[in-house]
Amino acid sequence: MPFQHEPIAARSWLFAPGDSEKKMTKAMEGEADIVLIDLEDAVAPDSKAAARPMVHDFIKANPEQRGRLWVRINPLDGPHTLDDLVAVMPARPGGIMLPKVYGRQDVETLDRYLEALEVANGIEQGSTPVIVLITETAEAMFHTGNYKGAPRVVALTWGAEDLADSIGASSNRNADGSYSFTYELARSLTVLGAATAGVTAIETISADFKDLEALKARAEKVRRDGYRGMMAIHPAQVPVINEAFTPTEAEIAEAQEIVDIFAANPGVGAIGWKGGMLDRPYLARAERLLRQAGKL
Repeated sequence: MPFQHEPIAARSWLFAPGDSEKKMTKAMEGEADIVLIDLEDAVAPDSKAAARPMVHDFIKANPEQRGRLWVRINPLDGPHTLDDLVAVMPARPGGIMLPKVYGRQDVETLDRYLEALEVANGIEQGSTPVIVLITETAEAMFHTGNYKGAPRVVALTWGAEDLADSIGASSNRNADGSYSFTYELARSLTVLGAATAGVTAIETISADFKDLEALKARAEKVRRDGYRGMMAIHPAQVPVINEAFTPTEAEIAEAQEIVDIFAANPGVGAIGWKGGMLDRPYLARAERLLRQAGKL
């Protein structure tokens, strides 16, 4: 029977460059739910060969943290992917991030690579989960809803910088600093694609790691939109992200009240509450929040 993955419940995903043991250690010792050890953008091409054994040795030396230690490999359309996987899979990383996809076919190719390496290294076949960056190429934007049932995928996320490069844009921002339409579209398509696939939607990074108030506002906004976590590029961002994506006591209490009202009135489609009406979508949202909080 194929390995069955559940959508991942992880709020903060902190990048750490794979060529710096100091930064990998600092990330691991912090509060991030997932540490994304980066072999792609954070490592210069001439340094990748040296970084791979560093990443392998770091994961292998921290077996109790292995589930948190994921690796962003290089994209499939370049020369580094297989070298990355061959180097890190013997250490049994917690998961793999696949960047710059063109569509579902890239996930299926990665699945075949991982399957062979799992067998070769005595790892349970199909057990290595994957998060996919689904908006970094123009072509991928047309396939964001195609990941339902894709092997190993537990989360989808998006990126704005590489997308701008892919389409030849000089900027991805409006004059006020907000994302322009194409990139807000990428954000919307990602959360819709994740919902279609039944996996977790993860927000992209906030590059200004010093502006924690802006980070807080953005994290809270995208959580309302359906995102369940966010990427980070600096340890200082992690506590803000964790708090933003953790249901508050007031939210939990309200959700429990809604669930209790429907439980006390079985078979009712809509019911009065606090001067308004609640219908079944309110119940579904309340139940989802309680599951997220571990209360259901």
